[in-house]
Amino acid sequence: MNIKVYIYIITTLLSAYTLTGINFNKFWNSKKTTEARIFIILLSLIMSYLLTNFITDFLSSSKIL
Repeated sequence: MNIKVYIYIITTLLSAYTLTGINFNKFWNSKKTTEARIFIILLSLIMSYLLTNFITDFLSSSKIL
């Protein structure tokens, strides 16, 4: 497998873990928990995409990869 896939999986888990520490209850009503969970999942995927691209670009520019 490509190393980018492994980095993407690791960063997705890492970003999901870090987002659990943020209290999102202030932004949504208590009745809209599904929307809050979808937002957290999408935000986690966006963060992991950006972080994966940064890591792979950094490694390729420094010729380590």
